Amino acid sequence: MLQVLACGAVVFPGLFVAFRRILPCFFKNWTDADVVLVSERLVSSIHAIMATAAGVVVVSGCRDNVIYDRHWLATYFVIWYGVPYMTYDIFAMYLSHYYRYHVKGHEDYKQHSLRTVNSFIRKEFLLVLHHIALLTILLPVTLFFRKDMGDFFIGCLFLTELSTPFVSMGKILIQLSLQDCWLHKANGGMVLFTFFMCRIALFPYMYWMYGRHYGIPLYSVPFHLPLSTNLGNSCILAPQVYWFVLLCRKGYRLYRRSRGAQSPTATAPAADAGKDD
Repeated sequence: MLQVLACGAVVFPGLFVAFRRILPCFFKNWTDADVVLVSERLVSSIHAIMATAAGVVVVSGCRDNVIYDRHWLATYFVIWYGVPYMTYDIFAMYLSHYYRYHVKGHEDYKQHSLRTVNSFIRKEFLLVLHHIALLTILLPVTLFFRKDMGDFFIGCLFLTELSTPFVSMGKILIQLSLQDCWLHKANGGMVLFTFFMCRIALFPYMYWMYGRHYGIPLYSVPFHLPLSTNLGNSCILAPQVYWFVLLCRKGYRLYRRSRGAQSPTATAPAADAGKDD
């Protein structure tokens, strides 16, 4: 078991350290906060691509019988890479939070302390809770309480990571001062699309697939499942809906800002034409 855990435990921190050493060679004007942020996002994207690929493999291999079909990746990906990544990512998010305030000269961030840790937990409470819930709920369910059933649905949960590379790409483009280019706008559209499809619409799809297996309509599926299953899905879905609303608000603000920036150039020709008359 220790050898299995060492796979992700070495890969993700190793990539993080490697990016922290490599990025300053190319972006010499970046602060420690910039380097840590981009390093964290790059590692996050790599894990997301791995999880999405594993999800596609598991879902494709278990479509015939979504309850009883088995695939070894459904369990072993969680052990090899899921648990080590979630543990690492909490620490990486803390470092990103710490250096963001450290480079600004905040008095409390001259060195690591319980105060900086508490500040991080308060500011990123929902994200930290999300990671801890995956470690304390998804891991036991995957390993012990499924009774060798439902690999298909574990694969579907892996697919929720599809939006992560686009979210990370948006932050990296902003870091590179490319927030006004067409690539950032196109990436923003992909963030909203993939987030909605793979983190929100995916849950009704899983309920529909369950109902299809047992020959019951979608609206009856929640009454066919144990209360704990519905509560667990609701706890996973609720923060996704909250984050999606925040993304939509941010996208709308950016849209209004871009429209406002374009309006002076659009009215200038009309003003010049009036002068010619």
